[in-house]
Amino acid sequence: MRISRRCALLFSVLVLLAAFAAPATAEPVIPPGFQPASTSWTGPDTGYVLGYSPCAKAWCPTLLGTTDAGRHWRRLGAPPVALPDNHNHVALRFFGDRVAYVSDGVRVRTTRDGGATWQPIVLAGAQEPYYLSKIAETGGRVYAVLTTYGEGRGTTRLYSATAGSPVLAAAPGFAVTGGLTYGDLAVGGGLQVALGADYGTEQYWTSRDGARFTPAEPPCPDGEVASLAAVRERQVVALCSGSPGSPQPGSTERRLRHAPQLGARFSEDGTAPFAGINQGFAAASPTSATVAAVGGGVGFLHHTADAGHTWTTTELPERGFALTDLDFPGRRTGVVVDGQPGADGGSAVYRSTDGGKSWLELRFG
Repeated sequence: MRISRRCALLFSVLVLLAAFAAPATAEPVIPPGFQPASTSWTGPDTGYVLGYSPCAKAWCPTLLGTTDAGRHWRRLGAPPVALPDNHNHVALRFFGDRVAYVSDGVRVRTTRDGGATWQPIVLAGAQEPYYLSKIAETGGRVYAVLTTYGEGRGTTRLYSATAGSPVLAAAPGFAVTGGLTYGDLAVGGGLQVALGADYGTEQYWTSRDGARFTPAEPPCPDGEVASLAAVRERQVVALCSGSPGSPQPGSTERRLRHAPQLGARFSEDGTAPFAGINQGFAAASPTSATVAAVGGGVGFLHHTADAGHTWTTTELPERGFALTDLDFPGRRTGVVVDGQPGADGGSAVYRSTDGGKSWLELRFG
């Protein structure tokens, strides 16, 4: 009887110690001062957010994941990517629940185990200064668009490798050179690649399997730049834009164009609002598309639900610094990041559940 009482007393003491110790040692899922830098969603409810929070006179990365549309978050292993001091966008891209890439425009890291470990990716032959604008994995291969520049000349190339390779190399035959060069790629329902220079004639390729490419007529006429969206219901939507600052400062001329299938001829669907300089473009369906733009300290989300015939605009005036990662992981679900960590106005993730017509800030914690 005496032994039982001693055991019970010891057990009670241990329980009390654990109860008092747990709050002091448990790390919060959302760190204090957390500000999102990039978001990537693999479905309407499953998404990931890479953000930064102040720590030891610097900004430390945190990677969060959700499977219930942001109502609850879990902490994942964050990539060792510092917040750039040149305002480069740190872009996160998940492909499934284990494969992801993170790039600050110069350095690239990847995980194939859901963030448990991160490995560097080498861009073979790339000489700084350069900027990696997009990276994606599809059909067992990874693709990236990289632009080198300097002394008034630049080159934009498509880089590629088998999935899981630690080295990306320039793909032969996919390059443009000029005073100003640019490019875009889109995955989903096939692969599209567009490369152009000096607002001249663009080159455009499509692939259904990510291995064999077919040259096709570009989405846009000469003098315009193509922004590509994933194939939706076997149909293709692209945004064609003129040079930034035209017809007036802080604006861009834009037109929506549509093709009935991958590789087919594009036809003009409608003129989009001019306000803002392009920051992103995405389509939720063949008829529903959204343009992200910034101008005059205001973020604009221009949306059409009828293939460009009519448009509505949501203004996000609080930050007006950058709109990034615009995407529609579901027909009615969209996401976008407003601002950047460390900027005067901070940053936030906005989410739409009506195809891009309206947007609400996604809360953390």
